[in-house]
Amino acid sequence: MRAVSANLLALLFLCTCACVFYVWSRLESRLERYKRGLQLPSSFHVGPSPDISAKTFRALLAVPVAQRLHLGGRLDVRNVTGVRDQIGSLGSRDYHMNVDNKESVQRGVPDKFGSLVEGIFWSEWLEAQLPASFSEEHARAWRERARGHRIVRLEPGCGRISNQLATFSDGAKACVRYGINADQVQGETLTYYLANLLGITNLPPLILAQLNVDSEQWASVRRRIGGLQWSERAVVSLTEWVANLTGVVTPAPLRQESKGLRPLQGELGNKTTAELLELMQWTDLIILDYLSANFDRLVSNLFSLQWDSRVMERETNNLLRTPRGDLVFIDNEAGLVHGYRVLDMWEKYHSTVLGSVSVFRKRTAQRVIELHRRRDTRTRLLELYRDSEPLSPELGFLSYEHARVLQNRIDRLYKHISHCKEEYHQL
Repeated sequence: MRAVSANLLALLFLCTCACVFYVWSRLESRLERYKRGLQLPSSFHVGPSPDISAKTFRALLAVPVAQRLHLGGRLDVRNVTGVRDQIGSLGSRDYHMNVDNKESVQRGVPDKFGSLVEGIFWSEWLEAQLPASFSEEHARAWRERARGHRIVRLEPGCGRISNQLATFSDGAKACVRYGINADQVQGETLTYYLANLLGITNLPPLILAQLNVDSEQWASVRRRIGGLQWSERAVVSLTEWVANLTGVVTPAPLRQESKGLRPLQGELGNKTTAELLELMQWTDLIILDYLSANFDRLVSNLFSLQWDSRVMERETNNLLRTPRGDLVFIDNEAGLVHGYRVLDMWEKYHSTVLGSVSVFRKRTAQRVIELHRRRDTRTRLLELYRDSEPLSPELGFLSYEHARVLQNRIDRLYKHISHCKEEYHQL
């Protein structure tokens, strides 16, 4: 009886804490929206304001139950809520439509282009309509530019107060992520390079920097860094800040009431080219989030269906859209390191989301198949990371345990792709 009573009291305690955090998150969200409204220029149109919805308790749920009870009422909550308002400018980027017939975006694919899918893969024609969101050349140029300019201003604008919007001496901007611990910056950084390894180009370019107020890069913001209480020599990440981004709602085929995204002409043929291109990017997003065990996007929405039946109808966390239709995967700090630590809590939701997709980009699937066959994901990711980032030794890499988790998820994803191929082999 004592054990039952203790469990009931613990459950009551967690419910009370959840309610407190719900109220606090709503107040914080309203304040942030109010501040953003004051800061936006009058010429910028955000569009209709979405319904204010109940937030998922992502930060609360990320802390294991045993740890919460051990804290004796003090919840060591890490805010893993993503930046939802990257609406600034970091130079000019050429957003152009690579579609010969612009009317096809409105009316769907003309018959002459044939099938939308080839087996379980998006067709080559459809692939050709979607150039890289952040090309390798663009990313390389941005990294050189970010490393070569002084930071002259730090201000709020990238989510929670521990992150800052940096302005460079040339007027360009970037989001600086100062992690509460190394897991967050490491997760953000390694997820970026995992996406690179898979050929997924929807993540903004990223570099690492080490705080040093005596260096030329940080000297102009010495006082601001002191006010933020950032630790000297801490490693932070800087990501490109992209202009005019808007929120993204989960498409109907990926919602709970749907049968999933399947490579069936009858289910895809009535969609516009723009809708198909977005679905194609969603399949890459789901693959990346599954491999990295990032629960702070679609998975957290799926979890929230327990108390919010309309959560899928609202904007998805940490996912934005450019004016030309590219999806931008932001704030990936929950991936890999932290995501693997709390994997038991979220795994069934990760599996459900992955199971909703049976059509893939051929390029992405081929890279997954190669990583499965060679079984060298850790080695290749580490080589890419070290070759691209001078500060990789200071930030560190995945533990061998987490590297095994990553390879196991590659293997499971390969089996899922193989199963889909068998199921739809007649197409």
